[in-house]
Amino acid sequence: MRQPIVSVLGHVDHGKSTILDSIRGTNVVSREAGGITQHIGATDVPIETIYSLCGGLVGGQRFAVPGLLFIDTPGHYSFISLRSRGGALADLAILVVDINEGLKPQTTESISILRKLRTPFVIAANKIDLIPGWRAQKGKPIGESLEAQDPRVSSELDEKLYALVGRLYEVGDFSADRFDRIADFTKSVAIVPVSGKTGEGLADLLLILIGLAQKFLESDLQTEEGPGEGTVLEVKEDRGMGTVMDTIVYSGTMTVGDTIVISSAKGAPIQTKIRAMLRPKPLDEIRDPNQKFDHVDSVSAATGIRVVAPNLEDAMAGGLVRVASDDIEKTLEEVQKASAIDVELSEQGIIVRGDTVGSLEALAFEAKNAEMPLRKIGIGNVSRKDVVEASNFDDPLHKAIFAFSVGVNADARGAARELGVTLFESKVVYKLLEDYEVWCKERSRELEAKKRLAIVYPGKVSILRDHVFRVSKPAIVGVRVLAGRVRPGHGLMRDDGRPVGRIKSIRKGEKTLPEARMGDEVAIAIDAATVGRQIDVEDILLVDVPEGHARELLSQKLSMDEQEVLDAVLKIKRKERPFWGS
Repeated sequence: MRQPIVSVLGHVDHGKSTILDSIRGTNVVSREAGGITQHIGATDVPIETIYSLCGGLVGGQRFAVPGLLFIDTPGHYSFISLRSRGGALADLAILVVDINEGLKPQTTESISILRKLRTPFVIAANKIDLIPGWRAQKGKPIGESLEAQDPRVSSELDEKLYALVGRLYEVGDFSADRFDRIADFTKSVAIVPVSGKTGEGLADLLLILIGLAQKFLESDLQTEEGPGEGTVLEVKEDRGMGTVMDTIVYSGTMTVGDTIVISSAKGAPIQTKIRAMLRPKPLDEIRDPNQKFDHVDSVSAATGIRVVAPNLEDAMAGGLVRVASDDIEKTLEEVQKASAIDVELSEQGIIVRGDTVGSLEALAFEAKNAEMPLRKIGIGNVSRKDVVEASNFDDPLHKAIFAFSVGVNADARGAARELGVTLFESKVVYKLLEDYEVWCKERSRELEAKKRLAIVYPGKVSILRDHVFRVSKPAIVGVRVLAGRVRPGHGLMRDDGRPVGRIKSIRKGEKTLPEARMGDEVAIAIDAATVGRQIDVEDILLVDVPEGHARELLSQKLSMDEQEVLDAVLKIKRKERPFWGS
């Protein structure tokens, strides 16, 4: 059996890397910016180390599984970006949850992704050492640690676990319980209380992972002969070696001198030859090693290695790397096909740019759940061409671009400002979707307000006695708005349908108004009207609603007074044309 690949994921700052640091005896997290994982890492934990860490929990039992290969990711989106030909790269996953904070948005997204990819997982309920009154028992199994706690502290832990179990059922509709209370691991998800800081419960966590792998994944973990296949973790510059590629080999064998084919961020796959392979020492971290790598001539699955080869600059993180078969054209074709983005697009929707195939698929999956259509999707920075294309979309709510873990070219950012395209930039799926949803609501309100301004709404006014300020050119009279609203530009008519002129302006004292509503008393200037001829004091005038606007208003919910005026207008107009406004 090969060792299972175990991905660690969960909400930011819930302690993913701290747990791995405790297992490895390293301090990688302290060297990350802000203490937050920035890059994908891999660590080989041999079975002998696990025996040593688990101590008496193992007893005399021995496992066929040779160890565990852990992958630490900056977030759940990175987890889904790591794909193998069969789906998710990971055989198992640890979902880390801060027991004191419970489920967070990234946690629920992680659960959704794990279920979609059908990846078995266990939950590490981390930070038990922060429960008030907790007496730390460094490195002890959770059973021994609980024996040392005050009963009130143990009860509080149980309460937090029950709350977590309830939330997991609400979010994922699955059963979960503390690992030592589960009789059938195929029916319940195991929760292991741990502390990454003190090491408590980590022995239990490792043993659960090894046990699940051996009992339920034996057939999946059989070693395969043949050309090596792997997934690219990261592409980076290494002083003295140039561009290198951190890779997980998940199948077959890879050897120095092999011709390999790699997914490219620029389109056609890259064909190159392995010059050297560097393997981190056991318990060391591939992204931030404490010790020098070992030069190796050959590796078999499952292994994390650093590949040195020419022409790796455009290798795609999250993409496929495969040792070429005798038929190189076939390998190129297979890698090209495996690197294609599998996303359902719509004729209408927004543009999305991302850093990897898998992360784009992750976003598309969540967007579909949120009923958010995607029109175009691609790898790489947002370009000016993307912005121009989005600016020409018919739906104003689609004049937006998602930049998911990628940059925005300077000319694209300038074009977005000029052309009214909104850019959403984040490394977190839920943040993008959340920001877009908020923007859509606000934008919809703005569009509705503009639409209402464009439509001529019903209105009725009466000309006040002793309030004639100018007889003509234009006539200026005081009016009371009896119903609806009036605005500059609205035509007015008498109750027999005869037009009397158009409102040029509305004033109240020295202030010019954009509209007047029912109950307002204002002065209005009316073009083409003369007091004593077309209009006179105490006349009742109606807004002359255009037919197309009346048709639109019939489908809208109007106020009672607006509806009353519209009905009056329809009655007047339909005397000559029975189907006017229909």
